[in-house]
Amino acid sequence: MSARPHWTGILLAAGRGRRFAAHDGGDKLLQALADGRSVAQTSAANLQAVMPHTLTVLRADHFLLQQQFSALGYPSVLCEQADLGMSASLICALQHSADSAGWIIALADMPWVQPDSIAAVLAALRAGADIARPVCAGRYGNPVGFSRTHLERLLALQGDSGARDLFRSFPVHEVEVDDTGILHDIDVPADLLATPLR
Repeated sequence: MSARPHWTGILLAAGRGRRFAAHDGGDKLLQALADGRSVAQTSAANLQAVMPHTLTVLRADHFLLQQQFSALGYPSVLCEQADLGMSASLICALQHSADSAGWIIALADMPWVQPDSIAAVLAALRAGADIARPVCAGRYGNPVGFSRTHLERLLALQGDSGARDLFRSFPVHEVEVDDTGILHDIDVPADLLATPLR
């Protein structure tokens, strides 16, 4: 008897964060939060708390983040084509987890997403949704979830538009959460000080 397919978390951490760096902020994913963990570490920990099978996608030249994730035991995929856009990073992870039942796709610059919100998206997928995304106060957020029904479509994505066309073309299960963290990413240094209210 074969094992049931598992669900995989994908943390996209291969971007260059040029807007943040342009404000003399350095590398946003390595910035320390109040508890001393980096932005990327916190995002990864929140995802792995719900998704034991989690892959982090990194640029091949981001050695510091590779070391950080390796020390924490987070499996990583190095994406040589990361500069082609977010879709290239996602495709790298999908190719390494094509046997999954589906995926929760999270962004490494969103450290305030609560594990309960991730769990709610996963529950919607397990209940039969092919696409699920969280909603807070009427606004869509991240992470988003897909069943393997959409694998071929996800593998065909290009650039930084992500899966927007899939959201427009297929039914989407909206998961109501009380978590403003799903709405807040870090683009500029000031965002590090704007911890979302709970």
